[in-house]
Amino acid sequence: MKRILTATTALAMALPSITVAQVKELGAGEGEVSIVAWPGYIERGETDKAYDWVTKFEEKTGCKVSIKTANTSDEMVALMNEGGFDLVTASGDASLRLVAGKRVQPVNIDLIPSWKNIDDRLKDAPWHTVDGVHYGVPYQWGPNVLAYNKDVFKDAPPKSWSVVFEEQTLPDGKSNKGRVQAYDGPIYIADAALYLMAHKPDLGIKSPYELNEDQYKAALDLLRGQRALVGRYWHDAMIQVDDFKNEGVAASSSWPFQVGLLASEKFPIGSVVPEEGATGWADTTMMAVDAPHPNCSYMWMEHTLSSNLQSDLSVWFGANPVVPAACEDKSGMQTKEGCAANGMGDFEKIHFWTTPTAKCSTGDCVPYYRWVSDYIAVIGGR
Repeated sequence: MKRILTATTALAMALPSITVAQVKELGAGEGEVSIVAWPGYIERGETDKAYDWVTKFEEKTGCKVSIKTANTSDEMVALMNEGGFDLVTASGDASLRLVAGKRVQPVNIDLIPSWKNIDDRLKDAPWHTVDGVHYGVPYQWGPNVLAYNKDVFKDAPPKSWSVVFEEQTLPDGKSNKGRVQAYDGPIYIADAALYLMAHKPDLGIKSPYELNEDQYKAALDLLRGQRALVGRYWHDAMIQVDDFKNEGVAASSSWPFQVGLLASEKFPIGSVVPEEGATGWADTTMMAVDAPHPNCSYMWMEHTLSSNLQSDLSVWFGANPVVPAACEDKSGMQTKEGCAANGMGDFEKIHFWTTPTAKCSTGDCVPYYRWVSDYIAVIGGR
């Protein structure tokens, strides 16, 4: 947690931000609310009738919910920069960029009665809190898992990320070349750095988001070598689901969401957090600085903390609720055992996404803009 605090605080201090909540009291709803969200995060029963946390909200508040899905944090930042949206479910590699860029406003937690129910580890998390000011409401959190085809790995589930980073023969007797995927986002450089933390300790990497020039070069070299193994760089969750079913994918970094969908279709899918650990995400609902529907926005933020929504969402997405009571209060589908399986006890083991900065706890580090351009080059074979 301390390593995250140092890095994220450095970014937040880089540019001045809005420090006073713009909404002092709530009025009548404006009739709609527009949200930028990760796929699978806001369900209205269209994918599965059992998962719907939108319809009752609309009926209760009169606020019609519209959703714009985004597949990467960079896409989310771009959409929020364009404007016209009320809310965004931002991960840690986007949230402080939005704060520093003055694209989101502080949240008046006094207007969110259920704030008191949030996991204490998340209330003041550094990816949405700057100098004691809250810029969002925690939503869900979880790891980036290693998903694998059980028919390929048989009785020997992968223990290491090496199956996607290094050419090797898999348990089915075939090479992994062309049968693995990697995430199509610059933050994936951190996954390579995390692998190197375990396998090349002489590099001295302390955080996968704080890399000096030598450490960064080593991560890029690993990714360039991986390029020959990757059949597709994924960013669309549903396309990855299809690739596992129809394109012979053996293993890939993934989200619990895809794993859950594949399992529900009886596909032989498994997932693990390998011995090197995992990167992960702790997402926050943030409100645009010029949100056109502030009252409906606050109503939605309060709604997201309802125990039954947190419970059902954590089952649907394979994530962890930010309201711990949702694990066992029987308000929804989630159970104590389900939360344990989703990694509720692994909070301290996850290296949560955060934006790399030029100044970091170890001195001078490679900033995010270079991660963006260099990862594009890696994917392009350069």
